[in-house]
Amino acid sequence: MSARFTVAWTQSAVDDLLSIIDFVAGRDGSDAAEHLSGQITNGVAGLLTMPCRCRIVPELEAEGIDGYREVLVGPYRSMFTVRGSEVVLLTVLDGRRDLGELLIERALRERD
Repeated sequence: MSARFTVAWTQSAVDDLLSIIDFVAGRDGSDAAEHLSGQITNGVAGLLTMPCRCRIVPELEAEGIDGYREVLVGPYRSMFTVRGSEVVLLTVLDGRRDLGELLIERALRERD
């Protein structure tokens, strides 16, 4: 099946992934970090064909916001939006953490 969409990673999403990989490398070693990086990037690559098959971000859907979806790889959530034929990857987060708390931390960090 040929790709119908392109995937664009925002700098925030790249930084998120690198942070997660650095953490896993320090905790579990470089092989585990490399494996996880491959799993997440492969999951995101799957968005090239059918991004709308992914679930809407539940916390946002509960607030009536349905323009954001996510692909899950283990506990990691790669959140994105679809703009025409482009999938824009917005963030990669550890799903074991509270989404509201993470977004507030990010907003405060980006404000400085």
